[in-house]
Amino acid sequence: MARLVHYSDIENVFDVPTRAARLAGRIRALDGPDAAVVGTGDTTAPGVLSLVAKGRQTIDFYAATDTALDTFGNHEFDYGPDNLRELVADAPVEFVSANVRDENGDPFGRDQGVVPWTTRSVDGSTVGFVGVTDPATDSLNPMAAPLAFSDPVAAVRDALSELRAETTIDHAVVLSHLGVGDDDIARELDVDAVLGGHVHSRRTEHVEGTLLVRPGVNGETVAEVDLSGERPEATLHEPDGAEPLSRLRETLARRMSEADLDRVVGRVEDPIARTGEVVHGGECRVGNFVADAFRWAHDADVGLSNAGGLRQGDPWEGAVTKADLISLIPFEEPVVLTSVTGGELLAVFREMGAPEVDFGEDDWWHGHVSNARVVWDDAEAAIVEASVGGEPIDPDDRYTVATSEYLLHSDHEFPTLAERHRIGEADIQYEVLAAYARERGIDPVVDGRIDIRNGDA
Repeated sequence: MARLVHYSDIENVFDVPTRAARLAGRIRALDGPDAAVVGTGDTTAPGVLSLVAKGRQTIDFYAATDTALDTFGNHEFDYGPDNLRELVADAPVEFVSANVRDENGDPFGRDQGVVPWTTRSVDGSTVGFVGVTDPATDSLNPMAAPLAFSDPVAAVRDALSELRAETTIDHAVVLSHLGVGDDDIARELDVDAVLGGHVHSRRTEHVEGTLLVRPGVNGETVAEVDLSGERPEATLHEPDGAEPLSRLRETLARRMSEADLDRVVGRVEDPIARTGEVVHGGECRVGNFVADAFRWAHDADVGLSNAGGLRQGDPWEGAVTKADLISLIPFEEPVVLTSVTGGELLAVFREMGAPEVDFGEDDWWHGHVSNARVVWDDAEAAIVEASVGGEPIDPDDRYTVATSEYLLHSDHEFPTLAERHRIGEADIQYEVLAAYARERGIDPVVDGRIDIRNGDA
């Protein structure tokens, strides 16, 4: 039977070499002569090791897992287009991308071997693949700003038309880093499966007869896709129990040791969780720690951390190193100081509930704050109460907010904030966390900053 072994958004799995080696072991165990291994982006970044190796640790992983194909996620561009071109040229995989245009408007990476579509023979079946990336990537990732990302449905339609005109295929598969955009492809185009990523929740379901798959984040599962039946089916496999690939573990551990990031910046008495359910579930300790550190860096009225910027991973416990902080926020962007009106601040707080923002899952909470309190009615998608420093927000007054520079460039989490609000800049985010930890320690508590209600008093 023709099978695909699919992973996506493995991001900072490399920061724990044993975990990455176990993931690779699971992929190898699922692979076989009747299968092909494929990725769907955010393979190279973010993460501590990624930051040090500029994404090239992925080359080790591709080789260890015998990955055949990958497409671009928004984080593939974290170190700029030229760095990505070099990685594409050196990687032992074929990159498939139909909707990314370079600085001159030409298809990105064609000189390095990037193709809009390709085919593979899998257990006697010819499988056609098209790759697409979130069209908002140039706003999600400032390093991708020089590039352009066209409409993915149109791009897939054109690529499939060209593919089917040139060869006969048994199955059409889209390698997607679109998130919710996978449903549009399923509804509008004739494809067997959309293997997706970008949104970090797991998914296996059929939409209009098309299989949609997401394996989650940080290698928490690997999808096994069976194309041989009347309709494709997928099974998600966890890495636990797989034999780690020792050679990959040793290679990644060596890269980490050379980075010299094991300096302890603080200690944690009670473990601090940073799972997706925690950071997107409302107020949490790790979100409060980050928001407090941001506010401290600028002595601002309010600290604001976007939940989407907090990367998931193992809990902090005992000694916390600089590598742990980078693993939480592995982005080389500064903490900026902004000035907003009270009315704008209320809009920002409303955007934490994301009633109109198309990012992530419907029930995600998107922000964490310092020196502020927000009471949110989820049923009404409305703020019940909001204060700063214990005082109600005056819509006509002005407030300073310390936050990630990323939020000034993206429309996907806090569209109210923009570059025009910037009035200052501090150090890189993880450096701010390290300095704050050294001076104030790491002992955040949940103290009622965010109160999410469901229509009750």
